[in-house]
Amino acid sequence: MEAPTEKLSESLVIRSLKRFRDRLFYNTCQLESDSNQSPKIPVEDASLLDRIPVDVQFLILTLLPPEDICRLGATSRYWRALVRDPLLWKYFLLRDMPHWSSIDHVTMPKLEALASDICSNDLQLEERVEGEEQDNVSKYDYMAEYMKGHPACRQKWQFSRPPYEVVTSFLTSLLPSSEPRYAMFGPGIEQLDVSMVTRLMHAPDVLPVAAIPSGRQINGGEMHGSLHADLYNYGWSYWPSRLQNNIGIGSGISYTYNHQHKLNILTLYSTNRAERDRARVGQYSVNDKLFTSEDTDPPSCLMFIPNPQVQEVCQAVSGFIYVANAEPGKGDGTVEAAKIQAVLSPAWGSTARPLLVLSCVSRERLKEDLETDAALRTTPTGARCRTPSVEMAQRLRLPQLPNPWMVQDTVAESLSGLLDGISWLLRYSGLRI
Repeated sequence: MEAPTEKLSESLVIRSLKRFRDRLFYNTCQLESDSNQSPKIPVEDASLLDRIPVDVQFLILTLLPPEDICRLGATSRYWRALVRDPLLWKYFLLRDMPHWSSIDHVTMPKLEALASDICSNDLQLEERVEGEEQDNVSKYDYMAEYMKGHPACRQKWQFSRPPYEVVTSFLTSLLPSSEPRYAMFGPGIEQLDVSMVTRLMHAPDVLPVAAIPSGRQINGGEMHGSLHADLYNYGWSYWPSRLQNNIGIGSGISYTYNHQHKLNILTLYSTNRAERDRARVGQYSVNDKLFTSEDTDPPSCLMFIPNPQVQEVCQAVSGFIYVANAEPGKGDGTVEAAKIQAVLSPAWGSTARPLLVLSCVSRERLKEDLETDAALRTTPTGARCRTPSVEMAQRLRLPQLPNPWMVQDTVAESLSGLLDGISWLLRYSGLRI
């Protein structure tokens, strides 16, 4: 299902807020003329803040961060009811989701509810009475979904272990353990103008290199020639030179996170470097030699299987890093999703192994560039000029996966966002961060 991109009309939200306030407040003369009313608060008892125009109240809410909106709800009965409006939070979700820098399997909103007909929610505020259970009015708690998904509010939904696992983890940390190993692949490491792999190897202030397999020449993060000796030293299986020549196996490089935790990343390229360079210059797709396609019924359903050597990698690693091309108009979601499902197949290992998706662009566009480029200003993804993390999760069909996953916005040139993704990956690999 596509991520909803249409924004909820502000006029619809304001109209609902007005109806709600008309129902909540009353004048004495109105009460006497209509005995069927069941008002809550006399208008004479309303505070000055309660009585300002609804349009202004709505404007105030749109300018506040979510935590301050909740604090505003503690000021009076009126504001407490107002800030719990499901239609208001649905508006905030549709407005803010494209700007969230990350999303994961725990905090992903239920987009099918957001895509439902907004007219069905038009009467929710009018029918809501203070103190009623929200489940009787709305089956979907937009406020809770917003708080769970917003990067600044999701702390209480973060990954945590039961108490007994905390003790076990502490005792385990006292014992020497091998560093986790990850397989990194995806079009983002091959198609972008800026090589994220090269930047990663020359960014000691971000993720310092702890160890590089010796005895081979490395060019831009890719190791040429037979790798079997070095990969044995780093715990990898035997890799014949014919595989390197046909695909392009990156070096198993060890990095240090936060001056404490080591991790090993093996880069898997779809083909050799010469073919990748030609494809990048010519703006065409290469024949991905990491996978072979399978015949399916119906034929429109794509299915891939990793080549035997790649299967060995899938069985040996602790998790996966998929580098997606998040630049507008790039990427084939159907093909990418099928390849991700292929490497995460339970046939190659546990479904508890995490998948980190680095939603990557070459560089962050400057505000001045966006102002002078009319084409960029009209892109569906807005001024950020990149595929939003929620949309990327839907494009890759991540909610359908049994594995824990996370999408993190990343910039290849500055590596911004990378450390947040690595931190999540290590936590879900069992390390204490």
